[in-house]
Amino acid sequence: MKLVLASKNQKKLKEMNEILSQLGIEVCSEADAGVDVEVEETGTTFEENSMLKAKAVMEASGLPAIADDSGLCVDALNGAPGVYSARYGGEGLDDTGRYRLLLENMRGQTPRTAKFVSVITCCFPNGHVITARGECPGTIAFAPMGEGGFGYDPVFFVPGLKKTFAQLTSEEKNAISHRGKALEDFQKKLENYLGKK
Repeated sequence: MKLVLASKNQKKLKEMNEILSQLGIEVCSEADAGVDVEVEETGTTFEENSMLKAKAVMEASGLPAIADDSGLCVDALNGAPGVYSARYGGEGLDDTGRYRLLLENMRGQTPRTAKFVSVITCCFPNGHVITARGECPGTIAFAPMGEGGFGYDPVFFVPGLKKTFAQLTSEEKNAISHRGKALEDFQKKLENYLGKK
C-alpha cells in the first residue's frame, strides 16, 4: 500500500517510512505523487490541522494521504508553542531560532515540564478516516544538546534516558517519541481497517 505524506518535511518522511515499512507500507512525498499542496493550518488543535492536511492531499492526489500535526506543549508557557510550534516566533525563524526563542522565554520559568504531541490522520478516497495520537513527556533543557533530529529535538530532554531527542539514535527516538507512539497506534488501527487482524 502506498500513502502520500501531506508534508514537505523530508526528515518526517524518513521517520514515517522507517516505522511503517514494517507493515509493507510505502510513504511517498507529495512530489512523488505529482502534487504540490499548500494547506493553511487554520485549526486550533493538532487533530484539526492533521485532518486539513491529509484531506487536501488526498483530494489533490486521489490516493490515501497521511498527515502528522505535531508540536511541543510547555507547561510553564500555558501549552505554547503547541499547534504553532512550526511558526513560533514568526516567519523569519528557522529551527535553531525557534528553540533559542523558547529557551529565552523559559528563562527563570518553572516547572520545565513539557510534552511532544503528534496526531496522525489518514484520509482515504472512499471517505474513511483513521486518526491516532501519541504523546511523549519530557522537560526543556537549559541549553541545546545533540546533533540529530530536527525542530525542538536539541532542547527536549527525556529524564529517563538522560538525553535530548537530538542525542538519541533514530531507533531510540522512534521507540519513545510522540510520533513513534502515534504511528504505533495508527498501525494497529490500519491493520484492523485492512482486515489484517
